[in-house]
Amino acid sequence: MARTSIVVIGASAGGVSALRLLAGALPADFPAAILVVQHIGAHKSELPALLTAAGSMPAKHAEDGETIVPGHIYLAPPDRHLTVNDGRLHLSRGPKENCSRPAIDPLFRSVAANYGAKAAGVILTGNLNDGTLGLLEIKLRGGVAIVQDPEDAAHPDMPRSAAAHVRPDYCLPLTAIPKLLVELVNGSDRKAAAMPISPSQQNAGAEPEKINGNRFERPLTVTCPECGGALKRRVVGSIVKFDCHIGHTYTAEVMAAAQFEEMEKVMRAAVRFLNERAEFCLQMAEHIRTAEPVAAAEWHAASKQAMDRAYKLRDLVEQDWITPESSGIAPVGNGRDRAVSDNAIEN
Repeated sequence: MARTSIVVIGASAGGVSALRLLAGALPADFPAAILVVQHIGAHKSELPALLTAAGSMPAKHAEDGETIVPGHIYLAPPDRHLTVNDGRLHLSRGPKENCSRPAIDPLFRSVAANYGAKAAGVILTGNLNDGTLGLLEIKLRGGVAIVQDPEDAAHPDMPRSAAAHVRPDYCLPLTAIPKLLVELVNGSDRKAAAMPISPSQQNAGAEPEKINGNRFERPLTVTCPECGGALKRRVVGSIVKFDCHIGHTYTAEVMAAAQFEEMEKVMRAAVRFLNERAEFCLQMAEHIRTAEPVAAAEWHAASKQAMDRAYKLRDLVEQDWITPESSGIAPVGNGRDRAVSDNAIEN
């Protein structure tokens, strides 16, 4: 395998502490550049200062068009995707991927395309599975795939997903990763990578024609939770992926979480409208109670009906829902901003 000349790291929930530990364990003369995406959304980030203070390598937010210099740590700034091309860094406000901007996959894909076997990708702690597809691209192009041991991660979902779908070259506790990175960039002997085997695609089973006695008319398509555009389903390795024509992309697990979030938002809005209708009808009933008692009774009935349906809908929203995406990957409270605890640490 080729000597590693660039390292890319992806992290989400719990990532700030993990990145500080890594930065503190790397030598000042580390001979390769390190590019990092930590899920921070559009929030202000002090992560460069934290990593610089933690270790010997200078860390900074990437700037659009700047040349990549070995021995530096470059971080994706808030609300910008970070990619590379021809030895330079590039920033964009492109569509969110897996409900994130910055997202891990765009960086890993671009590094795989530009550096091939000279790249090493690292997936650290985090929720859901951003970074799995990007790490797979690095692996397929001959680079080194590294995953934090899920048992060692504060939030094991991201490394668990990468370990399951990519067949990484190394699955290590966090404290062992800095030493491995030094060996990789120095060209020390290491095991050969085993390329992942893509499973044959299987057709999904037919949906039941009836559910609880009611006929289920399958919709023409599934739409994007972010913009409402039609989604195209495709399979990459063993990962199911959905893309809309705007450019928003989701793995199946992130799609399920984002879809549920939008569904709950709509249903709670319906509860609010029903409550408001009940109040409006009640006010009208009180207004004409003496002058038009028959009409007032109808307004009262409409108010009662709206309130009754609001209670029923609220009960429906608050019931337990089947969430198959959580069987191996824990759901998140807000898929669009998954690093709240990290932001609190940074700020």
